[in-house]
Amino acid sequence: MLKNKDESRTPLSEFGEFGLIDHLTKHFEIKHETTVKGIGDDAAIVQEDRQLVVTTDLLVEGVHFDLSYMPLKHLGYKAVVVNLSDVYAMNAEAKQITVSIAVSNRFPVEALEELYAGIKTACDIYKVDLIGGDTTSSMTGLIISVTAIGSVAAEEVVLRSGAQANDLLVVTGDIGAAYMGLQVLEREKEVYKVNPNMQPDLEEYTYLLERQLKPEARKDIRELLKALEVKPTAMIDVSDGLSSEILHLCKQSQVGCNLYEVKLPLDPQFISVCEEFEVDSTTMALNGGEDYELLFTISTSDFDKIKGNPNLTVVGHMTPENEGVHLITRANTKIPIVARGWNAFNKEEDQE
Repeated sequence: MLKNKDESRTPLSEFGEFGLIDHLTKHFEIKHETTVKGIGDDAAIVQEDRQLVVTTDLLVEGVHFDLSYMPLKHLGYKAVVVNLSDVYAMNAEAKQITVSIAVSNRFPVEALEELYAGIKTACDIYKVDLIGGDTTSSMTGLIISVTAIGSVAAEEVVLRSGAQANDLLVVTGDIGAAYMGLQVLEREKEVYKVNPNMQPDLEEYTYLLERQLKPEARKDIRELLKALEVKPTAMIDVSDGLSSEILHLCKQSQVGCNLYEVKLPLDPQFISVCEEFEVDSTTMALNGGEDYELLFTISTSDFDKIKGNPNLTVVGHMTPENEGVHLITRANTKIPIVARGWNAFNKEEDQE
């Protein structure tokens, strides 16, 4: 969070653009031989003999994050992780990132040090190199753009378009918790507005808050599937909500899907908080988003290799395209799945 007014605040103008970049990135170390040249020249140089995977993401204050409850260190970490998740969804290895920020003068240097401390922590944990970026001024608040670069052997690439009818639909981890963590934070923010002296007791929401404030990308799944000798036929990361991601897979692969409500992997704390908020846990799990789990399809012949693995849950199967995309409820009723997940261009909670 931003420092109190009575604490040390160094204005950004004290460093200047290039001095600020040098200051914020001086502790970053290069980890990959493929990073030929990182920060310090007109452009970075990356040398690879495999296919490059490139993805970028933009985070805007007030749209994608709220600094009233998102610590800047956590924000820096999350900004990196959400990009790495896209690389892993291509079955690729993430190696480099660039980070560009636009910032208003309400932020002191100390605030950006916190942001870059989170970025460095993510780089160290996920073993990626920060190789460049830019800083500029903003008239409003904070804007962060991260580009992630990875590589993959041509024969190992997994796209969204490879699923076939009868393939099994698999999801990693559990879903929905990040969204309910956001709901808890938003509720406590409103309480704080009414009574700033009231300190929230968030101990019983620890897992949900961690899923929202410090998500993790599933780097481990690529290695796990390789060890199991399983190559997904299609894959996507769960960033905008499970329902949206299933529809993306189905559209790109030209297949339908049956998703089974009873199979959805839900954390007990998530279920408990859904009851507390009086919302339907299945609806929240399908539409919440920001889980950064991986959703993929595999051939039925690979089922024996993954069954019983605690990291993986078979939640459905793909069907011919003309059968449509459906949720099979606990009561064995078929309900069409529509995308109601996150849409940055629509403030409504439910999106078509």
